[in-house]
Amino acid sequence: MKILVVSDTHGKDRTLEYVLEKTGRPDMLVHCGDVEGSEDYIRALADCPVHMVAGNNDFFSELDREEEFLIGGKRVWLTHGHNYGVSMGTEFIKEEARSRNAQIVMFGHTHRPCLEQEEDLTVLNPGSLSYPRQERREPSYILMDMDSEGKIQYSVNYLKKGVDKW
Repeated sequence: MKILVVSDTHGKDRTLEYVLEKTGRPDMLVHCGDVEGSEDYIRALADCPVHMVAGNNDFFSELDREEEFLIGGKRVWLTHGHNYGVSMGTEFIKEEARSRNAQIVMFGHTHRPCLEQEEDLTVLNPGSLSYPRQERREPSYILMDMDSEGKIQYSVNYLKKGVDKW
């Protein structure tokens, strides 16, 4: 099972279109918020099951602020993260994830990719496809590949200026 995790597209959907062309159709798309009105377009574009939450810039969105669901039997908690102090670090969001018995927590907001794997919890942020803030400022996303035994491999991927044509 291939899962594409993105965040902070801020209504600029061309880069997401490019990522979907580049990676191929996923089995699931997860968007960690700040879609800014593109909810319906993203669902249609993905052509697969979509989990999406509202971010701090989704003022008039009817999206839920948080969602809990399963991926291959693993409990996932999805939130944009701005209500959990993620700009200051991941300690508070980890504590909250554990209190919810989540095995994976996905968030956005910082526009910086993050992948922390601990024994009982995986914490991930795909960064931003529209306004990256990490060094080199390359748009980023995460691919999750789950094998038939439920083992998940994670990869943080970057679009390179001058190479990728988004």
